[in-house]
Parts: sequence; structure tokens; C-alpha cells
Amino acid sequence: MTAAVPLVGLEDEVLRLKKERNAVLLAHYYQDSEVQDVADFIGDSLQLAQAAAKTTADVICFAGVHFMAETAKILNPGRIVVLPDLEAGCSLASGCPADRFGAWVAKHPGAVAVSYINCTAEVKALSDYIVTSSNAEKIVRSIPEDKTILFAPDKNLGRYIEKKVGRKMILWQGSCIVHETFSERKLIGLKERNPEALIIAHPECEESILAMANYVGSTTALLKYAVSSPAQEFIVVTEAGILHQMQKQAPRKTFIAAPPVANCACNECPFMRMNSLEKVYTSLRDLTPRIEMSPQLMERARLPIERMLALS
Repeated sequence: MTAAVPLVGLEDEVLRLKKERNAVLLAHYYQDSEVQDVADFIGDSLQLAQAAAKTTADVICFAGVHFMAETAKILNPGRIVVLPDLEAGCSLASGCPADRFGAWVAKHPGAVAVSYINCTAEVKALSDYIVTSSNAEKIVRSIPEDKTILFAPDKNLGRYIEKKVGRKMILWQGSCIVHETFSERKLIGLKERNPEALIIAHPECEESILAMANYVGSTTALLKYAVSSPAQEFIVVTEAGILHQMQKQAPRKTFIAAPPVANCACNECPFMRMNSLEKVYTSLRDLTPRIEMSPQLMERARLPIERMLALS
């Protein structure tokens, strides 16, 4: 049984299976550290989509959440794509069902539908552009000024882009359960206890949190900023998994995970953490669970994703 395999043994088995299957393991920054450490590529949503688009592997094991694995399958319809835990979802994606999204778009004829990549394939297929937190500003700026923009599903990211671009959009009222949990009061207290620390935050956070930040950026942008900045201490307001890479790339710096409202591990995405090294191993061993979609859906969803990649 795999439960009896020690961690080091699992790492060796994952490496063996990747070679045997001609498989690539893509992992998001929010995965457990032991999964990140055996990945072929670690990145944020944009980087992982770009890596998926370029891979020549026969099998893609996607250590992330469902919408990310869907995107990899859409870009690689002829390849096997497995997700270690098929239940690894996303609060943003589940809060924007395709039927409601389609009805919302229909109410605004002529509008341009811009969807954050944290959405289902069905929503992508109904969108004009897909964006990530890395490229949303650039893509929104590229849309003609006379066009109404619908932005879904993250209202906090949408509001942040509105301010950056100086352009009003119609926002879907969705949010990320992790990034909405950060407490302004606790962040103030953390800053008081660590006065030299810079606050760096993801744009999925609420406005009050972003207003306190010294720097706001995508997951990758936060990592690059933390590593390159002359500052030595950082309070990191995003999913705590990114601290593993920050510490690896800047081992002499101090990184403090921002606390959530409750005394819990709510700054860890419960969906991302459904994957584990053991599940990565079994998904490579059995080539299940697989991501499957109809060719028609993949074809429709691919167009707005390719528009994003072309502009990125």
C-alpha cells in the first residue's frame, strides 16, 4: 500500500514514474512543499498555462486545482492530463456557474467578457478573454475604450484593475475564500510587532488589505519582489504555500505569513492542499483521475485562452 511508502520512497517513485510515463509534473506555488520539490515546473496560473502549452510530454500531472488541469487539457487535447485529487476545486470557479454567467453576459449585449482564469471550462468558453493576476491589467488596457467590460469572477481583482487602469467595469460578485479571510486588524497588529517588515499582497485581497500593502502583485511578482528587494523582512498576504519558494530563493530573509481572521490555517487553500505527494504518486502510477471534456467545449474554451497567451 502506498500509505506505507516513506516520504523519500515516494519522491523516488514519483521521479521513476515521470521518466517511465514521459510525464511532466506541473505544480502551483500553493502546493505542499514536498510536492513542489519534485515538480518539473512551479509557477502561478499564467506560468503553468504557458508551460502546459509548450510541453512535449505524453502525460501532464497537474498538482493544482481543477480549473488549472482543465486549462492544461484544453491546450493539450491529445495528451493525458491527470489531477491528483479530482475534488480539488476553487471557490471562485464554483461561485460562477456557467448558466448564471451566460445569463449575465446575455444581459449586456456587445460587452466584452473578461474572465479570470479561476473559472470552469464552460465559463471560459463563454468568455472573450481569459486573464490572470499577472496580465489582467495589460489585457484590459488592450480592449477598446468604447467597449463595456464584464469582469468575472473575482470582484477584488476586478476592483484593483479598475483602479490601475482608470476604467470602470461591471464586476461579478465573487471572491477567493483564502484571500478574503485576511484580517485588517490582525495585519495591523502583525505590522506593529514587525515594524521593519514590508507588507506584500495579492490583488485578490480586499481593498482595506491592499491599502496597507507596500507592494501588490501576482504570486510570481510577489516572489520576485521579495527576492530582489533590499528589505529583509516581509509580511506575505497570500496563500502561505509561496513562502516555501521565497525561503528557498532568499534563505537569509524573514517571511511572515499574514494571519487570517480566525485562529486557523485559513491562509492555506483547502482545495490546493487536497493534493499530496502520495496522490501525485498514485495518479502517475494509475494515470487517473483524468481530466476529460468534449472536443467542442475544449475548442470553444481554447480561443480566449490563446488570446491571453498571445498578449502575455
